[in-house]
Amino acid sequence: MKETNYADLTEIQRKLVDSAYFATEDAYSPYSNFKVGAALLTSSDRIITGANVENSAYPDSICAERAAILRANAMGFRVYKSIAVVAKVGDEPTKQITAPCGSCRQVIYEFSQIAGSDIEIILSTSEPDKTENRIIITSINELLPEGFGPSDLGIDVTKFRK
Repeated sequence: MKETNYADLTEIQRKLVDSAYFATEDAYSPYSNFKVGAALLTSSDRIITGANVENSAYPDSICAERAAILRANAMGFRVYKSIAVVAKVGDEPTKQITAPCGSCRQVIYEFSQIAGSDIEIILSTSEPDKTENRIIITSINELLPEGFGPSDLGIDVTKFRK
């Protein structure tokens, strides 16, 4: 893991963080008011966003990270390089980064197996362009070491690469 700031990100990393931040506006979070946006970078450098969607039956809610991955999959993209995650409470910025939950980590890990490479994860507070921001760059292998995936079941998922 590497802690950094917005100014030191690459241009594409800044675009991802900005896209994730703007995706928080699409969150449907009437119960928690916790808005999460995610921006996924495909192998063809396309950015696909997602936002969390809550449900009165709480287990049926979906996180922004999985929303972005499911949207990308539905669009025909299954190989990803990076994903950025930003959260805020209502319209208030967060002071702490928000990392993917366990379910999201498992889904990201699955797609890293399809891609055949680690996926970079950029975690940012919700004021990405401010000097007091906090950004951590990590990867799915760091967040889910020794993860369980298709290879553990003897499944070759490379045929699913798109």
